[in-house]
Amino acid sequence: MKPNSVFKKAFNRTLQLLDAGDADIGAISENALRTRIGVSRTTVRKVLGELQVRGIKASGNGPTAGRPIQESDYFPDPETTSKRQHVEEQFMEWMLRGDTQPGTLINELQLARQFGVATTGVREFLIRFSRFGLIEKRQNSGWLFKGFTEEFALELFEIRVMFELRSAVLFAELPDESPLWTELAELKMAHQQLLLEIGRRFHDFSRLDNRLHRLINRAAPNRFIDDFYDVITLIFHYHYQWNKKDELQRNEAAIGEHLAYIDALFSADTHEIERTCLRHMTSARTTLIRSLQGAA
Repeated sequence: MKPNSVFKKAFNRTLQLLDAGDADIGAISENALRTRIGVSRTTVRKVLGELQVRGIKASGNGPTAGRPIQESDYFPDPETTSKRQHVEEQFMEWMLRGDTQPGTLINELQLARQFGVATTGVREFLIRFSRFGLIEKRQNSGWLFKGFTEEFALELFEIRVMFELRSAVLFAELPDESPLWTELAELKMAHQQLLLEIGRRFHDFSRLDNRLHRLINRAAPNRFIDDFYDVITLIFHYHYQWNKKDELQRNEAAIGEHLAYIDALFSADTHEIERTCLRHMTSARTTLIRSLQGAA
């Protein structure tokens, strides 16, 4: 992990809770905060101490709050993620934004400079990712992106549906104090904000999509699912860009499906969860097939 990344992520999440009015900034306690954000007592104490140092939370336990929260109080996203997660997110972003085609050469040093990490971090990710057969090491020429077939993608899709349906049902059974509910609420707000700004930010949907599906799968921790999700991420976020003609409209529709899916999770209605999950998965499969077949 990057130094203090757990603390910084917990601090940002606390700011979000306070800013949204979901916690009393003047009287928030250690135990209450630890339950809400799911970190250790030591980290919670560090978060509360930092709030006090910055003047956001008044000293003592009285009802008086400190100053209002400002955007500059939040730690930047790269500082709140592990090195491994940062490299993965940057690589996927590079693939998505660069419209990478089969046959593209991948240079470790160039990516390391672009991502702001050591070359070893990029190399470790590429080695781990190569086992899926989508990239391969070429002697003296870096890595080669090989691309994938429709058959490969659809087989992967079948596995994704099985994994996610299981996780979604288990998500609804989480205890009320689970920090995953807080993260889900934050994601709902992020979706609503993106919908308001869809005209200029529709490219940002792929990252939001990744966050939601990873969160749902965290309800049923499984080392094989976690490992497998690297390749799922590439396929099912990369395809949103292949057919650019109606990208804005597709992403806008997908946000609506996500919001219905999130509401179903909050309802804990198993039937509704399965219905909204399958509806979204069917749309994703249709888009994937059209993209792979080069449909307009």
